Amino acid sequence: MKITLPFFKTCAMAGRITGIRKPRGLFKIFFFVTGIISLIWFLIRVIPRPSRARYPCMKATIPIAWSFIAYILSLSGSVVFFRKAVSTFRARQFRYGIFIMIVAALFGTWALINNSVTARADLSTESEFSDPLGVNSPIGDAKGIFPGRVVWIHDPSSTREDCDPDRYGDGYFLDKNCDQEVVNNMVSEALRLLTGADTDDAAWDSVFIHFNRNHEKGAIDYSEGEKIFIKINSVHAWTTDNDGNIENNGSYGAVDASPHVVHAMLDQLINKAGVPQDNISVGDPYTKMFNHCYDKWSADFPDVHYIVSSSDGMDGREVVTRDAMQTIYYSDRGEVLGEETDDLVDCISNADYILNIPAYKAHRWGGVTFFAKNHFGSNSRGGASHLHPGLHREDYGDSLRDEYNMYRVFVDLMGSKYLGGNTLVFLMDALWGTSEEHLPPAKFQTAPFNNDWSSSIIASFDPVAIESVCLDIMQKEFQTENQSADPPRYTFVQWGAVDDYLHQAASSEWWPEGITYDPDNTGSPLGSLGVHEHWNNTSDMEYSHNLGTGNGIELIKSFHGAVSVRTNIITKGIKLYPNPSEGLTKVCFELDDIADVSVEVYTSSGNRLIVKYLDRLTAGKQEIPVDTENFNPGVYFCKISIESNSVINTVTKKFVVK
Repeated sequence: MKITLPFFKTCAMAGRITGIRKPRGLFKIFFFVTGIISLIWFLIRVIPRPSRARYPCMKATIPIAWSFIAYILSLSGSVVFFRKAVSTFRARQFRYGIFIMIVAALFGTWALINNSVTARADLSTESEFSDPLGVNSPIGDAKGIFPGRVVWIHDPSSTREDCDPDRYGDGYFLDKNCDQEVVNNMVSEALRLLTGADTDDAAWDSVFIHFNRNHEKGAIDYSEGEKIFIKINSVHAWTTDNDGNIENNGSYGAVDASPHVVHAMLDQLINKAGVPQDNISVGDPYTKMFNHCYDKWSADFPDVHYIVSSSDGMDGREVVTRDAMQTIYYSDRGEVLGEETDDLVDCISNADYILNIPAYKAHRWGGVTFFAKNHFGSNSRGGASHLHPGLHREDYGDSLRDEYNMYRVFVDLMGSKYLGGNTLVFLMDALWGTSEEHLPPAKFQTAPFNNDWSSSIIASFDPVAIESVCLDIMQKEFQTENQSADPPRYTFVQWGAVDDYLHQAASSEWWPEGITYDPDNTGSPLGSLGVHEHWNNTSDMEYSHNLGTGNGIELIKSFHGAVSVRTNIITKGIKLYPNPSEGLTKVCFELDDIADVSVEVYTSSGNRLIVKYLDRLTAGKQEIPVDTENFNPGVYFCKISIESNSVINTVTKKFVVK
């Protein structure tokens, strides 16, 4: 008897034997349509730009497309083997036919088993941020030459607005997308405002003297032979090819340290501070170094030591080694992390000073990845997964450590005498910010960015204050999650208790029960590492020191080319008279040119009582009356903002009403 089976009947029989069922009715149509659309959508989006494969919409599309492909392959494979089995039965080769039938069943089963792909498109949680301290309620002890001072320089001309940063050949790190001269000026201005110096040379004198005085070395400057290590964030350099080139893959364009900011700092250290190149090391001991970084830096500074985890044939780069003599002790003593200590790497153990320059990113496990998180790459293990239990979320799950007074590994890293405790200055590379650590830069929508790149440098001597400011800026920007945006906009910075580590770094009153932070194993607990508070609101962005209401953070804002936000450029010549006042106070100052002026009066608790706007005041002496007749006796603050030629000067003065 001759056996003949049409193709679709063969498919049906093969499906019954292998357990594969064809989609039926409307589901059949829906399955094929969604499968084809998902496959086409994935190919259209990802082939021209592989970095999009990590986007949430692609993570949701991949399982559907793969299920469709797997179904077609498994069904087709089963049909092929089943028809072969039929031909062998027809030739009376029964044993061989049975074997082929088994292979057909296994093929279908294997395809179905391997059709399990977990979609991770939604990384959001229900936990929302709310600091129990509220705003302008500083805790801790402010640090720095000007205690608690944080300097924020914003200049949109530093970055090319129409850059497409994760398109291959248009990376944000290329010279065509970043103006090195502007970045140099931004870093220079940050250092001068941070120290109050008039020149870069004088600023560095102040930086070293301040550090050495606080480390019981005396009021001395940089000494010959002292070594400096610049810790950068370069996590995506793991994807480099063996020659050090960046590849066109899913990590192309993901935010790492900007080569332009690091170049500016090398220029400062070598040509302004007078540090010999051979005494400087730079890198991320956790990973490798892209050629676009190494080539740019080594061309101008060939004698600097460029540090990598492994060379893999990359010329000019030096491999770190473990130093068992320097260790950090985690204060949970293994209860949370599971590991009690980490040995550090030699470039850190040999350093007299550390410069911490992270990239400006939020983080899907830690909420943020600023200065403390940057030291996840400073241990000698070559990885940091053992530290993840000390973060807000250990993995992709929805379980969050979102309560205050929980052990936070960031505090140990900030307090270690080899890491945070040995940091000369904290400088945030915020030229290209983003809402998740493996994404390309996102354009910031709020002022002063106004739908442009973050284009900022933020600096401080106070590790707690600068992380607080960086968090406030991030929280202002990423308030609403939008996973369909390109790139996506996550709200990890809005997690509950995301600033718990800042509370604990500022004050032991916030330490968890049973935890004593002592990362150096000295037997003495850490003191306050700095001052923490949140700004008054997202419009004025001012802290207690700016308002004169407390000894907290002083944010100095210097915004270039942006007039929509007030800047705190130190201004002289503004006086309040009489002070104390008995019913009338005059704001007295002199204008060099036509200007718009606003005068605001606040209570000591930050409530605004008076606001006056005066447009187009002419040059010369000015006296603006402020009626305080109905004020209760006490302390008040008057904020004067003067805008002239696209530059805004703001100053706050304290006065007393009798």
